[in-house]
Amino acid sequence: MREEMLVSILNDLNGSSADIEASAVISTDGLIIASVLPATLDEDRVGAMNAAMLTLGDRSAQELNRGELEQVMVKGSDGYILMTHAGRDAVLSVLAKANAKLGLIFLDARRAAEQIAKIL
Repeated sequence: MREEMLVSILNDLNGSSADIEASAVISTDGLIIASVLPATLDEDRVGAMNAAMLTLGDRSAQELNRGELEQVMVKGSDGYILMTHAGRDAVLSVLAKANAKLGLIFLDARRAAEQIAKIL
């Protein structure tokens, strides 16, 4: 039931913009809680990589006196990875196209993360 609700939120998020290609809710220790990912992506690898990046982002924000981490963004030549906290023990990860309108994606991701946090 909970996973179905999370997948519904992810489907709504993915449908909110043609620029969003995939999304997942991942525990802070790297386990996939719910996802809407293409079959070409390995969920375990996605979870582990996101957890590692989130940990590094948290540590960097603390060590460099930037306050509490809100988001991690990676830009590659083929698109973006956006991670944002979804409650205390989970992160929302969004994959977006290279020409994405990031402002709208940030807004939609933040709203989805708030909904996810309420469920978790």
